[in-house]
Amino acid sequence: MAQLVLGIGTSHGPLLSTPPDMWHLRAQWDRAQMHPYQGRLYSYDELCAARSGENLAVQITPEERRRRYDACQGAIARLAQIWAAAKPDVAVIFGNDQMEIFGNALLPAFFVYAGETIENGPASAEQKAKMDPGVAVAVDGHKPKQRVVYPGLPELARRLIDALMAEEFDVAVSTKLPAGPRGSADIPHAFGFIYERIMKGKVVPNVPLFTNTFYPPNQPSAKRCLRFGETVAKAIAAWDTDLRVAVFGSGGLSHFAVNESFDRQVLAAIKANDMATLGALPHAILQEGTSEVKNWLGLAGAMAQTTLAPTLIDYVPCYRSEAGTGNAMAFMSWQ
Repeated sequence: MAQLVLGIGTSHGPLLSTPPDMWHLRAQWDRAQMHPYQGRLYSYDELCAARSGENLAVQITPEERRRRYDACQGAIARLAQIWAAAKPDVAVIFGNDQMEIFGNALLPAFFVYAGETIENGPASAEQKAKMDPGVAVAVDGHKPKQRVVYPGLPELARRLIDALMAEEFDVAVSTKLPAGPRGSADIPHAFGFIYERIMKGKVVPNVPLFTNTFYPPNQPSAKRCLRFGETVAKAIAAWDTDLRVAVFGSGGLSHFAVNESFDRQVLAAIKANDMATLGALPHAILQEGTSEVKNWLGLAGAMAQTTLAPTLIDYVPCYRSEAGTGNAMAFMSWQ
């Protein structure tokens, strides 16, 4: 039978691929947005006022940004080392799309990609010019330097589809990624980050699993995401092969308003295998970028079916403005 040998949870946000002296570019975008925080919606100025007692100015100095950036790079390097040492044959990745291949015309709650191949390539100058402030500078963190065709894993994808349907997950399925609102059918950045920064371009056959974490009205609940992961792990364990399998959760933690207390609650529950706490995480908080915690929940649900032990490599709240906007980064392994 297949052996699930490794789990990896990692953030994938733009700040991880942006020099810290350029983090202010993304903060420009923050100032024009409304931000969910602690279950409420705030304008940028309202968020500044609400968090004025946190003394966030000391957390966005050039020196502090550099220190936190360096800590993140060290954690990513450690995850890459763990991946290389474990030598998995294949992988399953819990990730999400941000209007890259899906859009308002089609937005599945759960989607299993079952194609033979997975494509990705560098962003053109024209594409970069259309990106939000602070995104173009980071795009190379999840894009190869030249067009690449990676191997999919349709055999395992079909087994996962069968298992998920048997457990009443009515998953969307395709053997070809759609060209989304931006005109590209390249694999979204949640997956590209894993390929480039953890696998270092040496991509094993893999199954991308998509959860609509971001966009109402069909966002699966936290509890549903846990059960999704549990079902995936059971299907892997029943696969009649001697292949070694790794499972990833890509994204999070809290952003675009960093919420350290929430993040620490999530990480503690994951380490303690506390499915009750994870399953009860409130929908009102799991919005915007923080919703990507649900990719970690798929991973946590899968790892709960194994004897692998979790290790928190690092947790680094990366602030980029006096309102507390930014991205809280987390890095964890199960071995």
